[in-house]
Amino acid sequence: MGFGLLAGNFVCSKTLWFGRDAFGRRSLLVHWPTPDDSRLLLSSVSSCPSSHQSYDFDDEGMLDFNFWEELSCGVYSVSVGSPDMDEYLIGKVQKHEWTDSELKELITWERTAIQPKLEDSSASFGKVSISQNDRLSSLSSELGSLQITPLPMSQKVLIALRESVMRRTSLYKIFKAFPIDHRQERYAPVAVLFSGGLDSMIIAALLHQCIDPEYEIDLLNVSFDGESAPDRISARAGLKELQKNAPLRRWNLVEIDADLLKLTCETKRVMSLITPAKTYMDLNIGLALWLAAGGDGWLSEVMSSAEGGLCQRVKYKSEARILLVGSGADEQCAGYGRHRTKYRNGSWLGLHEEMKLDMQRIWKRNLGRDDRCIADNAKEARFPFLDEDVIRILLDIPLWEIADLNQPSGTGDKKILREVARLLGLNEAAILPKRAIQFGSRIARESNRQNFGSNRSANQASAGSAVIYRPSN
Repeated sequence: MGFGLLAGNFVCSKTLWFGRDAFGRRSLLVHWPTPDDSRLLLSSVSSCPSSHQSYDFDDEGMLDFNFWEELSCGVYSVSVGSPDMDEYLIGKVQKHEWTDSELKELITWERTAIQPKLEDSSASFGKVSISQNDRLSSLSSELGSLQITPLPMSQKVLIALRESVMRRTSLYKIFKAFPIDHRQERYAPVAVLFSGGLDSMIIAALLHQCIDPEYEIDLLNVSFDGESAPDRISARAGLKELQKNAPLRRWNLVEIDADLLKLTCETKRVMSLITPAKTYMDLNIGLALWLAAGGDGWLSEVMSSAEGGLCQRVKYKSEARILLVGSGADEQCAGYGRHRTKYRNGSWLGLHEEMKLDMQRIWKRNLGRDDRCIADNAKEARFPFLDEDVIRILLDIPLWEIADLNQPSGTGDKKILREVARLLGLNEAAILPKRAIQFGSRIARESNRQNFGSNRSANQASAGSAVIYRPSN
């Protein structure tokens, strides 16, 4: 954005204000003045090369991602002069501290209870084997007591998440901007980035509770290995569980099939969108998100009950403008493999510090990149797990109630969310292990083969953190 072309209230005050929300849910890139380029530039996305432009590579063949950087979260101001002045910006950019005390507490991400006492851990971990039926049947009596148990905590998280989804869907007027055409038989104003895993299943089930029953819900699933991709398998299983729990809702599992070898132009575009992120992992995640947000895929439709429920695939493009994404669930609920490693090496304090680090850098490592890739499809990503009230509730819960990493994957990681899933009747989803989109969609495998020759070579080269380079001719 060129400041000399701007007009508005800042002209009177001679101060330009800009900023990014406390968790970085929206993208904002900045180019700070340098000896080579004295401009201060702000943009939600880096400039995208046209077909006749090429990317800049350094002498070693590495892409040059250094022009832009993610603006760190906060509010900034800079004094401005007149557009005809030689120096339009006067003085240095100032960063202002947040004044809201509750928001500052969330940003520092301090938990009141990190390490359990012996009686806490024995009481908590002894309840892992309680059946869901027992939990539900005792819900009313437990809520009426003063005893703190995992069930009320799960219930608090469930309520906060439901309100978060409500804020991001039914309370907005976006539905009215896209009325159902009299010729259009179906309409889904909100979609879910959907793998069939724990986080996306919780979001889908809560979305069902939050929007009117006449609306359909699009579940966007991307695969780079057809029906064999793990995320495609779990998505189909998740669809059946959602249909079982909410049979009157029309659920659209939009199966988006991709072939990495045929996505040359799309890959170049996504490379620009992920900038200043620069690794193959960033590119793989960005491309999977970009394709999923496009919503151009297939639905499996039952031909007729008389034919034994046989299905046929029909083309479908999601027109939803809101896309709910599960970002923040793993960071806050110990969903990553490295969380288990930190717990083993550093116990509860080590786990807490790693989770805190993840939350305090999520704006830089994830959210800006994801927002740009999704917004390029005229969709707006919304993140229910990053609602301030959800973050606050999770921080108020003792860490050992959030996760029990002594238990195996699919049980102890994200324990609190597995309890939430059971309260929603998602018993199958509640036991699913964590699987990242780049692995579940199989794009990482295809990328490794294309860029490194094989998965083995990619692993030896630490492909996940490898910087994108110019392929040899």
